[in-house]
Amino acid sequence: MRNETVIQEVKDSRLDDAISSLGDSIARLTEKGELHTTAVPGLSLFRREEPTEPITGMYEPSVCLVSQGAKRVILGDDTFVYDAHHYLITSVNLPTVVQIIEASPERPYLGLRLKFDLREITQMMVDSNLPKPRTQKSSRGMATGEVTLPLLTAMQRLVDLLADQQDIPILAPIIQREIIYRLLVGDQGERLRQIASAGSQSNQIARAIDWLKSNFTEPLSIDDLAAKSSMSTSTFHHHFRSMTALSPLQFQKQLRLQEARRLMLAERMDAANAAFQVGYESPSQFNREYSRQFGAPPLRDIMRLRTAY
Repeated sequence: MRNETVIQEVKDSRLDDAISSLGDSIARLTEKGELHTTAVPGLSLFRREEPTEPITGMYEPSVCLVSQGAKRVILGDDTFVYDAHHYLITSVNLPTVVQIIEASPERPYLGLRLKFDLREITQMMVDSNLPKPRTQKSSRGMATGEVTLPLLTAMQRLVDLLADQQDIPILAPIIQREIIYRLLVGDQGERLRQIASAGSQSNQIARAIDWLKSNFTEPLSIDDLAAKSSMSTSTFHHHFRSMTALSPLQFQKQLRLQEARRLMLAERMDAANAAFQVGYESPSQFNREYSRQFGAPPLRDIMRLRTAY
């Protein structure tokens, strides 16, 4: 029993050292402020020195790690919190509400996000005789998992490439492939496998989500979308909500409202034109739904955002 305790203590110490090392690297690379993108394709680094207000955003297929601090992500009625010992994995495009909940000047929030292409996951599944993943309990397109030492060390090597950028074109794809492998055999691997398996119901829902993301301004027919997914309307609706925590109409609404908010904030479009641009026919309906989503009417919300940033 004593030997098992010592072995676990050594494992925990090595994991903590790896978390600290990754944090040191992210802190060094973000000394001048938050860095969204890097020279490694799909890799972004983040630093914040204070908690943030809840903000809406679209999470793309990716894995997110935190080396210091914590973040909360709300998807429908579900809440996911991830920190230095838990990663967040997203297997489909999902509209969320995000908030950094632990950060300070002394201990800033330090994190990274690595986007991945489901086609690469499919190719690995075809090319490799993968071991079975650990048990997965949820069918959501978003979940948290326990950070492992192999996953951390692979991420560290990917971040280290930023110091020798001439190596990125050759080594980054190799390391990213290892990271995908670690995720596929980890405790959330089954979710990724289902999404990447052509012809599966999860894969069909993922394709429907991609279609909605590209066509959210168009009128939505659930029957037509279900038919495209080779499902009955009731089956499609059930699996869509199971994966996204939203109905297809709620999903479309969130996409429309987020894009309208971006148009008003970044392109200074007025509320009425933004509403029509994203597919609303009634400005009054847009104002009601916008207020429910963001807690204030469009003009007041945008003024608040411009003052804050």
